Amino acid sequence: MGNIKYSKDKLDFTTDLRNSVNEYFSKNNIQPHGNWKIYVKTIFMSLLYLAPFILMISGLVSSVILVLLCWFIMGLGMSGLGMVTMHDANHGSFSKNQKVNRFFGNSLYLLGGFPANWRFQHNTLHHGFTNIEGHDEDIAPPGILRFSPHRPIKAIHRYQHIYAWFFYSLMTISWIVAKDFKRLKKYEEMGAKLSSKRNFNKLLIDIIISKILYYSVFLIIPLLTIPVSWYWVIGGFLLMHFTSGLVLSTIFQTAHVVPTSEYPIPDGNGELDNNWTIHQLYTTCDYSPKSTIFSWLVGGLNYQVEHHLFPYISHIHYRDISEIVQAKAKEHNLPYHVNKNFAQAVWQHIKMLKFLGEFDESAKLTAVPVSKKKKSMAVFQ
Repeated sequence: MGNIKYSKDKLDFTTDLRNSVNEYFSKNNIQPHGNWKIYVKTIFMSLLYLAPFILMISGLVSSVILVLLCWFIMGLGMSGLGMVTMHDANHGSFSKNQKVNRFFGNSLYLLGGFPANWRFQHNTLHHGFTNIEGHDEDIAPPGILRFSPHRPIKAIHRYQHIYAWFFYSLMTISWIVAKDFKRLKKYEEMGAKLSSKRNFNKLLIDIIISKILYYSVFLIIPLLTIPVSWYWVIGGFLLMHFTSGLVLSTIFQTAHVVPTSEYPIPDGNGELDNNWTIHQLYTTCDYSPKSTIFSWLVGGLNYQVEHHLFPYISHIHYRDISEIVQAKAKEHNLPYHVNKNFAQAVWQHIKMLKFLGEFDESAKLTAVPVSKKKKSMAVFQ
């Protein structure tokens, strides 16, 4: 991780972009963190997640169909709470008060995850080294999936555009079963500092306790209180996680594993061709920029370019600053990738999965100009 160095070329774009965005906030006399809008979203998503749960365990919902519907709605609320609240908070952009950020960042415990792991994996590895093989864990799933042209290709990958969606649905299940334990051990071996106050053993105890509490609240209590057979309760619990995992995975993967994304490899000195800011433009793609409702529901994560460039700014501002980013990218002759709607983004992701499953063309996808890359990837046109 430490041997990667970004180029210092074209820093004028970085300076120009940041000055323009800062000027936007200053001129409009607004702060870059969240405001009352993010609290309204948090209340809505919390109710979507917890209200069905309360209805079930109180016995007010007793039929199998309604119980399963409640679990499904909880899955939507679970993913919504993660995108709208937890995500901003763990980036430090939910509020100007870091204690508030830490409080709402811990909402990840309610979703079965572990905040310390998530912050390192997402904030440090994914944002710091987007689409860089060996560093960004988001493009390093289990071997049955291939998200990078630099990873080994297997015969089964030819069908990954079909079966990937099943594995996406397992995303949050993996959190509550094994992934957090595996990641903590991996990060400890890497020498990563996940907490300024807790060492590895304390973090491990934290994970164990949090998992026990999560299973007790969201599985044991429902088994004891919901008036349907136990297997429907377990089935509903799994349905909740399948729903949340599929939503979360799809929202994130359609921004980075698409035909316009690059997968640059450092040179012999560990240096990349672009500086960090420009690197984000080459590895990230927006979608559905005109859909206000969709953007509201997914916590502005359809504006992934803006999020990667300004992770410390709350998502409620992304739509406004996207116009600045797009204009500055055009002014400096740099790419600004966007798909017009979510359906197109999903389709582009499917095409990229299919391409990565059939061709081992890493050399052609490595840090090349966009114009040349489009020519070499004409299969997507």
